[in-house]
Amino acid sequence: MDHEIAHRPSFATAEISLEAGEEVLAESGAMVSYGDGIEMETNATGGFLKSLQRGLFGGESFFQNTFTASEAGSVTFAPPLPGDVVHHELDADTVYVQSGSYIASDTALEVDTEFGGAKTFFGSEGLFLLRIEGSGPLFMSSYGAIEEVDLDPDETYTIDTGHIVAFEDTADFAVRRVGGLKSTLLSGEGLVAEFSGEGHVWLQTRSQDSFLAWLIPQLPTGNSSGST
Repeated sequence: MDHEIAHRPSFATAEISLEAGEEVLAESGAMVSYGDGIEMETNATGGFLKSLQRGLFGGESFFQNTFTASEAGSVTFAPPLPGDVVHHELDADTVYVQSGSYIASDTALEVDTEFGGAKTFFGSEGLFLLRIEGSGPLFMSSYGAIEEVDLDPDETYTIDTGHIVAFEDTADFAVRRVGGLKSTLLSGEGLVAEFSGEGHVWLQTRSQDSFLAWLIPQLPTGNSSGST
């Protein structure tokens, strides 16, 4: 399964080339186009309960699409927001992905949700994280460009919670305030995640929460109509 990521980092697409018999699993709505020899089937992957949990708690769609090649062909995917796409090859390991950043993966990978505890709730990731494990290619998206950070075993790295895309399970994190109460309330930073331990962390250069915080006050209200 070969791939090519184009139009980075603002409007990235992932074109995945399949040989006859190969399959790729994708999030509903991620498909842009596909060529001859590609067949698509829509299913509640993993059964009703897993799909329901993934949709309600993991922020992903209830149904997923499986693309199968009857002959060599390609499928192109893109994220819903303007941003980047990154490929990561799993080798019998686990990656946790934030809500909305999963695009596609090898069908050999297990895509499920996992209870992350109170720290993920306070980190704006929700009580559940999307857990992807096994061996095979994984494609993730972001709002803005993606930067990969390779942590050393004795390193600590701090990221605003709104900029987290994904992290390997070998990297632990704790959510804390920035400085004291004054800094938390007035700095515009709020809560941050402090990562430690060896592993990879992916972050995005833009934050949906920050964009919405800027956009919503600009929207017209019912009182701002042209009535006199």
